Amino acid sequence: MPTPTFGSDELAQFRKTFFEECTELLADLEERLGALAAFSGDIESLNAIFRAVHSVKAGAGAFGYSVLVGFAHRFEALLDRLRDGKAELDERTLAALVAAADVFSALVDLARQGESPADDFGADVAEELAALLDGDGPARPAARAAAEAPEAPAERIYRIVFRPNAELFRHANEPLYLIRELKALGTLTVDCDLTRLPSFEALNVDDAYLSWTMTLRAECRPATVAEVFEFVDDECELTIEEIAATPAVQAEAAAVTPAAPAARATPTPAPAAAARTSGATAGKSAAMSSIRVDLARVDRLVNMVGELVIAQAMLAQQFVESHDRDDSAGLQGFEHLAGLTRELQECVMAIRMQPLKSVFSRMPRLVRDVSHKTGKEVRLEMAGEQTEVDKTVIEELADPLTHMIRNAVDHGIEDTAARLAAGKPAEGVIRLSAQHAGSNILIHVEDDGAGLDRDRLLAKAIEKGIVPAGVKLSGEEIDELIFAPGFSTAAAVTDVSGRGVGMDVVRRNIMALGGRVQVVSTLGRGTRFTLVIPLTLAVLDGMVVAVGWEKYILPLTSIVESFRPDRGQIRSVPGGGEVASIRGEFVRLIHLARLFGVHEAVDDPSQGLVVLIELANGSKLGIVVDELIGQQQVVIKSLQDNHDPVPGISGATILGNGRVALIVDIEELTRLNDRSDRAARRADAPPRPLLVNA
Repeated sequence: MPTPTFGSDELAQFRKTFFEECTELLADLEERLGALAAFSGDIESLNAIFRAVHSVKAGAGAFGYSVLVGFAHRFEALLDRLRDGKAELDERTLAALVAAADVFSALVDLARQGESPADDFGADVAEELAALLDGDGPARPAARAAAEAPEAPAERIYRIVFRPNAELFRHANEPLYLIRELKALGTLTVDCDLTRLPSFEALNVDDAYLSWTMTLRAECRPATVAEVFEFVDDECELTIEEIAATPAVQAEAAAVTPAAPAARATPTPAPAAAARTSGATAGKSAAMSSIRVDLARVDRLVNMVGELVIAQAMLAQQFVESHDRDDSAGLQGFEHLAGLTRELQECVMAIRMQPLKSVFSRMPRLVRDVSHKTGKEVRLEMAGEQTEVDKTVIEELADPLTHMIRNAVDHGIEDTAARLAAGKPAEGVIRLSAQHAGSNILIHVEDDGAGLDRDRLLAKAIEKGIVPAGVKLSGEEIDELIFAPGFSTAAAVTDVSGRGVGMDVVRRNIMALGGRVQVVSTLGRGTRFTLVIPLTLAVLDGMVVAVGWEKYILPLTSIVESFRPDRGQIRSVPGGGEVASIRGEFVRLIHLARLFGVHEAVDDPSQGLVVLIELANGSKLGIVVDELIGQQQVVIKSLQDNHDPVPGISGATILGNGRVALIVDIEELTRLNDRSDRAARRADAPPRPLLVNA
């Protein structure tokens, strides 16, 4: 079939849509292969993989990607044998399926980039597929394969009546491509039927009115002809009849399409195949309830709604300042507007939220590949794949999680001999999980390996010059060394790790999202990394607090309560710092004024307020402020676009009076306060501020 040209915007859009669908299909294929790799998949997994390959193949054929179509045909053949129970899913077959999926995905990428693959691209995988189809081990020699190949079908003559439904064009289908594909099969004669064409005044350019009667003379089977129409078989009336054929051939044609005028060119399924067909139909029906929208349009919509929220807050404050507070009708109107604005913002944000499953589904394959390369037995356990997070965040999580999982297998999990000697099972376990925690999402990567050897880490850091010799570091500071650029404890460089890159990339990428990485390790028992990431990068429910002349935003979802303590509830602790007694529990106090260098602020907690915060690890913290201004939904503006990252600050927002307020990163406050106290003790001076507001 000749390759269609994409000079027009319309054809280019069809091609773009095809590759977008390929991305979704290949992601589902990868996930299903992961289930098969764990031998936890069922027949539906094979059916889904087959449908994905077949769908990509059909679309690739329409655009003339012949190499991709040819490889997909071999891939399909093996999958079909597995579905029908004619082949066994063993280790060799599974390895061939995984390798075929890699080649298949690479061919799609080359087609997307407009590049042609090398002549021998994927040849070894294609030979392995052929060998498995033969069922006799190594691939057959070419001469033998040619000798055993079935004879080509004799020339046949088909009469095809194609009558599209009116809405055919609205579903991005083009009859011209179908006719071109039929012509590529043999000699084609086409007659166009104009009887349904209305008058010019009644013509709707979006509707299909023409129908065609075609005669095809080709050396192909009826199933090959029917395959041309598989993507439009539910959007047309189609008849495929063979003329001047033997009774045996006519019987074969009847199995492909009945002779009734309204019949479709869909093969009559066997009982086992009927279930597969019904599943595919259900998937198609479900897809009709969604639409594909360019992410740039959604981002623009989110930004505009964010500006609307700011404008609404400004108008509300101006009204309060310039009108009588007894104007209940005006206040009620602004409250109604605020409610509608909030609901609109929540609806828009819900469009951007997607489950983490799209990222998590890649990890089983990664663990399997790296464990085979390192010769280790590793099992991956996952939980929380359906946890939803902003799509912008999801797109940035793939690389950090890939580095962390690879490091967990290579560095965290011991080899089999070491695990058995330590009294552990031979198989190591890596747990990948996600959960909501207030306005953040927590992603845990935990292994049951050897843990971090702090003595070895410190010695390696001194050897590489990352820290000076003789320095005294706390356990937490030693753990942080793994994030230093160029740091690695690997004895040799391999294709898995050892180059000193990876964990520094993880921290940098997560910090770019406004998040952070926490590490907790126990020598001999394992290590847990926690990614603390904002649920969304667009909006936040916050509490506006006053500290001196400054205003700060505290995430509302982390606030438990606020209170003014009595002097008797405040206790000083050795080495500096204060705690407050709350219902028999002592809670550490942190003064924002001291931490951020704000002058003329309340220093005595009994004269101000304490906002009780619950951290992600379940502990509580008291933040001392002057007063609470009120609850407000704020639009997050990144500081990193125009400024370096600020410790303890996750972003900024614009208040109703037009002033900028900083959003406090409450999870970072404890660490910043500890660092400030240590610096003060070393210098024998009062705690110094880490950030001074201008």
